[in-house]
Amino acid sequence: MATERDQIKNEVKEAADIVEVVGEYVALKKTGVRFSGLCPFHAEKTPSFTVNPQGQFFHCFGCGESGDVFSFLMKYHHFDFPEALQAMAKKYGIALPEKELSEAEKARLRQRDALYAANEAASTVYRQGLLHMKWGQIARKYLEERGIPAEFTERYRLGYAPEPEQAGWSYLIDQLGSKGLSPQVLETAGLAVRNDRGGYYDRFRGRIMFPLLDMTGRLAAFGGRIVGQGKPKYMNSPESPIFDKSRLLYGLFQHREAIRRQRRALVVEGNFDLLLLAVHGIDHVVAPLGTALSRSHIHTLRGYGEEVVLLFDADAAGLKAAMRSVPFFLQEKIEGRVALLPPGHDPDSYVREHGPEAIVRLVEQARPLAEFAFDTLVRTHGLTLSGKSRIIGELSPLLAAAADPGQRALMIAHFSEKMGISPGYFTSGQPLATSATANKATSAGSCLQQMSRQERQLIDFLLNYPEYLTELKAAGLDEIVREPLVRRIIALLDQRDDNDDSSYPERLLSAATHADERSYIVELLTRGTGTELDPGIDNPGRHACDEILVWLESIRCKRVGADLQQRIQEAERLGNIEMLMQLMQEKKEIGKKRKGS
Repeated sequence: MATERDQIKNEVKEAADIVEVVGEYVALKKTGVRFSGLCPFHAEKTPSFTVNPQGQFFHCFGCGESGDVFSFLMKYHHFDFPEALQAMAKKYGIALPEKELSEAEKARLRQRDALYAANEAASTVYRQGLLHMKWGQIARKYLEERGIPAEFTERYRLGYAPEPEQAGWSYLIDQLGSKGLSPQVLETAGLAVRNDRGGYYDRFRGRIMFPLLDMTGRLAAFGGRIVGQGKPKYMNSPESPIFDKSRLLYGLFQHREAIRRQRRALVVEGNFDLLLLAVHGIDHVVAPLGTALSRSHIHTLRGYGEEVVLLFDADAAGLKAAMRSVPFFLQEKIEGRVALLPPGHDPDSYVREHGPEAIVRLVEQARPLAEFAFDTLVRTHGLTLSGKSRIIGELSPLLAAAADPGQRALMIAHFSEKMGISPGYFTSGQPLATSATANKATSAGSCLQQMSRQERQLIDFLLNYPEYLTELKAAGLDEIVREPLVRRIIALLDQRDDNDDSSYPERLLSAATHADERSYIVELLTRGTGTELDPGIDNPGRHACDEILVWLESIRCKRVGADLQQRIQEAERLGNIEMLMQLMQEKKEIGKKRKGS
């Protein structure tokens, strides 16, 4: 049995061209008899990843990863060996005997094949819906108004899921059922939804459908844009055994060669932004799938180009999306830049109004991501003493994300000079060490000892009740809390996605960039909240939040009072009686508030 398995493996391996396979994911350049590129398995700027076509193996001199074509696919796609073998056999037209796989492996592969088959069949039905004389008329008109030619609807395989009034609530289910696809398979694929009575209805209705292809070219999921009124405007398939939205980028499979040629990837926020740019000849573009740009996305793009440019709207959402991505670029050691569109425009409207040349100019003028982050913080907080303190607090986790200590030190020196402060403000008392040893030496225990009791209670409360963060921030939380660890965890909570459960402490572990943050969160999960809430209270979270609001107000009053006292002393020194009387009255009013009168 083992001999037969080895024969099949060798047959597939001999047929496979490792340069061709690896080249689909890594931009390779011929250097002598070998090929080299940036390693897809660790962050680097200087290529240390080589592929040897004679020996049919790869090796990275940076991280030590090496192996054959199967090893590469298993590492890159998180395949097990049977999946890698099947992928290569399919690519090179070699039949595999079923008996080589265990029953569990066969079942897993059958399920994945069934899901891909369901999506392909659904794509055909959706395509027919778009071309339907009556049903697809509204969708065709919408695409025409958006400037998408028929040639591009075909190239990107756009379709239309008809309205229930047109085709009923289970049109797709019925169509695919006649082809032998069960509602259970369609539910797993995200095409059908089970109702309360145990029946099924189509997930996508009245939407223009965008097929989402994985990097092997298989149809893994769909995105749907509603035509007309209704919410949500955009809806993607739920995650499934073949679809992980944090790893997949819309358009990457279609545009991978254009990105390689340009050595640059443009990231836009929406599917139509991508399509309109492609229509106008700008096709080195990708878009995340209804979620924030993740580190996995940046890691994937590293294999195709030298830099990534974020082409975002200049609204609050666009600014926040750009800011959230900064740590991922630093961790992956890839050049990131930001090109913000003029207010009121998205890439779709801007390219239609001003043409592709205007987009090219914007991209060429894009700001380095770290500089953009700093300038955004300066505009937000100003360069007062309070503003500088907040900028330091928000820059610290970004600087900590830098994988290269030299890069981190250079950024600290640069930003310190711009703010006119000592670099020590970024490093003193914070786990922003310039060596791995110093980072490991920082423990959660030492940071916890530096916190006041109120700060420990505050962070415990927020990790368990993150829904109150917005209210507390509105009450001045950012201005009052100064402990670096607390500020970083607040920043992590502030970056959570309200549409999923990543705001819970368990999910924060994957976002935390410091060992002490992770240790502290683990400690909290182990020991439970340190803020003991009275079980007899109907809404303990609300009650605790109200107590924290009182504490915040008292701290604010104390600090305002201290500031007033300094101003009073200055007025006395200058002999400004009018100013002195005004300040004394303000101090009196604050005293009344502190006493609750």
